[in-house]
Amino acid sequence: MKNDRPRSAPREITAGCPVSGRCGGCTYAGVPYTEQLEKKQEYAASLLGELAKIEPILAMDDPLYYRNKVHHVMTRDKQGNILSGSYALGTHRVIPTDSCLLEDVTCRRIMLTLRKLVKSFKITVYNETSGYGLLRHVLLRRGYYTGEVLVVLVVTSPVFPGKNNFAKALRAEHPEVASVVLNINDRETSMVLGPRNITVYGPGFIKDRLMGLTFRISPSSFYQVNPVQAESLYRTAIEFAELNGKEELLDAYCGTGTIGLAASKYVRHVTGIELNPDAVKDAVSNARANHIENADFRTGDAGEYMKALAEETKAAQAACGQQGKAGVQTPPDVLIMDPPRSGASEAFLSAVLRLLPEKIVYVSCDPETLKRDLLILTKKKYRVTRIRPVDMFPYTEELECVACLVRC
Repeated sequence: MKNDRPRSAPREITAGCPVSGRCGGCTYAGVPYTEQLEKKQEYAASLLGELAKIEPILAMDDPLYYRNKVHHVMTRDKQGNILSGSYALGTHRVIPTDSCLLEDVTCRRIMLTLRKLVKSFKITVYNETSGYGLLRHVLLRRGYYTGEVLVVLVVTSPVFPGKNNFAKALRAEHPEVASVVLNINDRETSMVLGPRNITVYGPGFIKDRLMGLTFRISPSSFYQVNPVQAESLYRTAIEFAELNGKEELLDAYCGTGTIGLAASKYVRHVTGIELNPDAVKDAVSNARANHIENADFRTGDAGEYMKALAEETKAAQAACGQQGKAGVQTPPDVLIMDPPRSGASEAFLSAVLRLLPEKIVYVSCDPETLKRDLLILTKKKYRVTRIRPVDMFPYTEELECVACLVRC
C-alpha cells in the first residue's frame, strides 16, 4: 500500500492556502515547484560550489502530501472547540489547521477524528499558560508501503480516562491504526516527546519498507518523514561510497540503522553508533528482522565513540599491530555520517582526522554546517569529489545534500 494521495490533487501550493504565511511551514507557498528547485540548486552552488561541482538536484515527481510524520499541537478556541495545528513561526501561538497539502492524507483524516474523540471522551487539552490539561500533542507516523499508522498521544499524566475505549473507538473508524501509545511529558519544555511511553494498543511501533528492507518505527526513533525521497537520499549515499564488499563501514549518527543496513550487503561489516537508546534498539531489531548478520549497533555519542576508537587503534598499532584481534574494534575503511542539523562535533571531526578512513560520505540536512565541516576536513587530509542536493522537503527552504570525500 502506497501513500493515499488524492488523484485530483493540485500540482502546486498557492498563496491561497488558508494558513499560508502564518503556520511557518510552506515558506515557498505560491512558488512553482520548478522555480523552487532552481533556487535550491543555485543556493547549493553558491554555498558549496568552491568545494566541488554541484550535481543536479534530485526532485520529487509529486511534491505534495509527502509528510508521513504529522505533529499537531492541541488547543481550544474561545468557544471550547477542540482544535489542532502548528505554532506560528517563532511563537507558541497555535495556528489551527484542518487541511495541509504537505501532510499525509490518511494522517490528516485521523487527526480530525482524534479531535472529535477528545471532545466526546471529555479529555482536557493542555494550556501552556496555566499548566493545566492532559493532552499536549498528537504525533502520527504512517508506513508508506505498509499503510500502518502509529498514534502517539503526548500527555502530562499516565492517567488517561477510558484509554482502551478511546483506542477502540479510533480503530473503529481507522482500522489502519496499528498502535496507540501514550507518551508522558509532564515537563515545562519545548520538547514534544517525554522519556516514557505506555502502549495502549498494538506493539508500540509500526513497520515500513525502505530500500527493500523492513524497518521498525517507534515514537521517538528518527525516520525520514519523506519516504520517497529517503530512498533517493540513501541510494545516493551508497552510490557515492563505491563499495566493493570488503570494507569495514562505520555508520555514525545511525538512527534506526537505515543507511547502514541498506549498505550492509555491499560491505564486509557495518558498525552503527547512535546516542538515542530507543533508536539503537530499533536498529538491532531491524537487523534481526532483515536477517542481516554483518551489522552491529552501539549506544553512545558519536564523537566520544570516534575518539575512543582512535585511541584504541593507536594503542593496538603500538602493540605490534594487534587491531583486528578479539576485543579491539577495527577502524573503518568507509565512514557514512548523518549528523543532526548542528553538524558533527569538534571531537568527532578530530577523531576522523586521526582515524583517516579512505572515504567519507556526509549526509547533511543543513548546507551551512555541511560547508563548515567540509572545510575542516579538506584543510587536512581530504578532498571533496561529489556533492548532490536532494529535495527532501518541497515547498520549504530546507535542503539535504550528500557529499563524498576521499583521502588525499
